[in-house]
Amino acid sequence: MPLRRLFVPPTLYSDQDRKDIAAATLSVYTAIPPFYVLVPFVDVPVTYCETTKRAFMDLYEAAIAPWTKGRGIDWKVQITEDDRTLWNENGMNPPLPGTSDEELWRIQNKAVPYGSYIL
Repeated sequence: MPLRRLFVPPTLYSDQDRKDIAAATLSVYTAIPPFYVLVPFVDVPVTYCETTKRAFMDLYEAAIAPWTKGRGIDWKVQITEDDRTLWNENGMNPPLPGTSDEELWRIQNKAVPYGSYIL
């Protein structure tokens, strides 16, 4: 089942644009039933974190450059941010970024009880 998920700024495409893009995508898959093809648009608001995220990507690309850049290959790096409410470590929702609880996890390099998880 083809899934062509598009992450876009909320105002980039009109509703008609989205319908047209989905129809154009669907037209490529003529050998399968149309309902197999999914083309969801995921609106991703541009936030103040864009600069921070780009800086991280630049750091990461620099870290792996000895094994990618200049070796005659094509490569792709994609990092996703999951919904924190749907993420647990050893049954605990991870501490919020920048908190002393997160610092404790970093220092101990493992999930340890904190806050309401302390018995």
